[in-house]
Amino acid sequence: MKLALFPIKVQLLPGGILPLRIVEPRHLRMLSESRGLGFGLCTLGEPRREGALPLMPIGTRVEVVDFDWLEGETLGIQVRGLCRVRIAALSTQADGLLQGLVEPLPNWPVWQLGPDLQVLANKLGELFEENPDYATLYPEPQWTNACWVVQRWLEMLPLPAEHRCSLVSGADCGDALRFLMAMLHEPLRLH
Repeated sequence: MKLALFPIKVQLLPGGILPLRIVEPRHLRMLSESRGLGFGLCTLGEPRREGALPLMPIGTRVEVVDFDWLEGETLGIQVRGLCRVRIAALSTQADGLLQGLVEPLPNWPVWQLGPDLQVLANKLGELFEENPDYATLYPEPQWTNACWVVQRWLEMLPLPAEHRCSLVSGADCGDALRFLMAMLHEPLRLH
């Protein structure tokens, strides 16, 4: 499937909500052409060579769930992650809009968060309390769903893009869950 791609420095995963500001005409065109199919959010990594766009190979297909005109010619949108996608090929259109040939990846299966892992949900809940603007994006948090908790952590933690990509590319949340449990022994700093 072909999707317009929107490169950003943060990661959004299925079930995640992210506010974005749309200013450029190419991205307004992307929105008008993406009805029904959505578009892809792709995380930028560190440039490896001059002039190359450092996109991670795993992105997320998103849909617009809300929008509002902001000051000037800026459109504020809110997107929700639908599914992970693997980017097979990239092209750039005349106006600079990126387009990718993508392969949808299955969403992680739901895992119940057992008592031994409840600390992850508790700590995430504390972060929600400390960041009420972020918490309002999730009026019905899924505290017992390990997959949901892990995905929200991966969106918030300041990890190098390559490391985050390796964690989100798995068939389930197991590797990321083990990584996060190990991180609890280290001080957490969020971006």
